[in-house]
Amino acid sequence: MEDQDKKEFAESIEMDAGGGASFADLMAQEDSGPERYEPGQQVEATVVRIGKSWVFIDLGGKSEGSLDKGEFVNKEGEISIKEGDTIQAYFLSVERNEMLFTTKMSGTAARAHLEDAFESGIPLEGFVVKEVKGGYEVKVAGSARAFCPFSQTGLRREQSDEDFLETHQSFKIIEYKENGRNIIVSRRALIEEEQRKKKEALRETLEVGMTVTGTVTSIRDFGAFVDIGGLEGLLPVSEIGWGRVEDIRGTLHEGQQVEVAVKKLDWDADRFSFSLKDTLPDPWETVLEVLSVGSTVNGRVARLTDFGAFVTLKEGIDGLLHISNLGQGKRIHHPREVVEVGQTVEVKIEGIDIDNRRISLIIEGANKGTGDGQKSEKPPADDYKEYVGKTSKSSPESMGTLGDLLKAGLEKKGGK
Repeated sequence: MEDQDKKEFAESIEMDAGGGASFADLMAQEDSGPERYEPGQQVEATVVRIGKSWVFIDLGGKSEGSLDKGEFVNKEGEISIKEGDTIQAYFLSVERNEMLFTTKMSGTAARAHLEDAFESGIPLEGFVVKEVKGGYEVKVAGSARAFCPFSQTGLRREQSDEDFLETHQSFKIIEYKENGRNIIVSRRALIEEEQRKKKEALRETLEVGMTVTGTVTSIRDFGAFVDIGGLEGLLPVSEIGWGRVEDIRGTLHEGQQVEVAVKKLDWDADRFSFSLKDTLPDPWETVLEVLSVGSTVNGRVARLTDFGAFVTLKEGIDGLLHISNLGQGKRIHHPREVVEVGQTVEVKIEGIDIDNRRISLIIEGANKGTGDGQKSEKPPADDYKEYVGKTSKSSPESMGTLGDLLKAGLEKKGGK
């Protein structure tokens, strides 16, 4: 540490002490019982003085430390911290009775501590030079060469090589061999470590029902994965909107920011789910404002079942056109004989059941009746509930295990 910095630091301590103790006295007191740190140990400390080349931190009790000021200076020469700020730092070593810390090793001075950084897990700064076979060449500690495999970059799928090449990044040494001639680094290890810390913090504050901001990280046929900053969960396709989502990629894209409600938190199983639907107005709350019994509307056939066709009347609102009202006086065995998915049909609203979220429909202009002895049965309650539940806040999260489905099928078969 430079003499001028030492002098400034000593003067600041004497001012804080009201002139009642000299710097030498305070250092002597510190030597009598300072807290001991292990190399690589992370600490939280307060910046008490910014000198010409060094930043001094208060570690609490009788302990002080210092960091290279260059770690906090950007390309424009601006310093990113001020006195009173709290920072996270790693203990590096003791030199001339002074405890040295670092937020990440950088510059040529770090070369002497590369093995320490490996042993202690201290991050270091590196410059991504170029792409090589299997990964990237990275310069660390000024001129030391290291290798970062593709799998350790931590790049998301939506990011490209251009986001990584010729940039300064933080890395962790995961292999150090041949006295530094063979160094393998990982950016992913640091990202995952930071994610773990954020996740622990979220565990203290996150609750089911809260609305949070997240980023879509990947899209699958069954839903999208959303990262809310330290925690990634599933946004099921049934929770994207009140209506049935046919093409999830037409609604969401990777990198998109979304407001979602926390649906499920299973910390033990590490499973989390979100809902975009729960953040949107429920169309059933205003259904009587837009639809009425006896009115005629055009709808789109959304799904065919054995007992009828579900027709989308408004976004998130489907009605049932029972099979007994589809035959136009003729007996049919399945709705597909008359209508098909995607077809636009003109229907008349026969009834609206708000409590059960059901709307019964008939074909406009058709005489209500069964035709040729076909029974006008109500649809099986479980089948209707399963379908309507997919556009309801009370929808089940899953249909159960394969064993459950097989058991239910056998029971149904045995009951016939």
